[in-house]
Amino acid sequence: MRKWSGGCLCGTVRYELSSDPFDAGWCHCRTCQLFGGAPAMAFASVPTEDFRWTAGKDKVGRFRSSSFGHREFCGECGSPLRIQVDHQPETVDFPIATLDQPDDVPPGFHIFWGSKVAWFDPGDDLPRHDKFRPDTRGLEGTEPPE
Repeated sequence: MRKWSGGCLCGTVRYELSSDPFDAGWCHCRTCQLFGGAPAMAFASVPTEDFRWTAGKDKVGRFRSSSFGHREFCGECGSPLRIQVDHQPETVDFPIATLDQPDDVPPGFHIFWGSKVAWFDPGDDLPRHDKFRPDTRGLEGTEPPE
């Protein structure tokens, strides 16, 4: 198996993945826009037990970012590092750009296209979903849990 690693901007926090990332996509929700400081966030998933902090774990900040999830970031430089949602406890999401080799995990879809920043044009023909994808694990339909 390939070795995957990544980390934050300042290098304080590092992580390794013990399985290949999957379910890579773009999220255009307002929370991801604010968390990443960008019009959208490219993310991927791994099983929760396959994401391991290798340096700076004590510097990882955590906050409840919605009624159904929380986010983690480097407490030194602020880089977004991990997202966990209640309806998918078996996986964690992470920003693809924090990987040491982000080119190797291309996004395959867009979610929350309905809240896309108007001037942002990703220039691709990937599937676009106004909210969650209809087949999102742990959800009925496309709405987040209350």
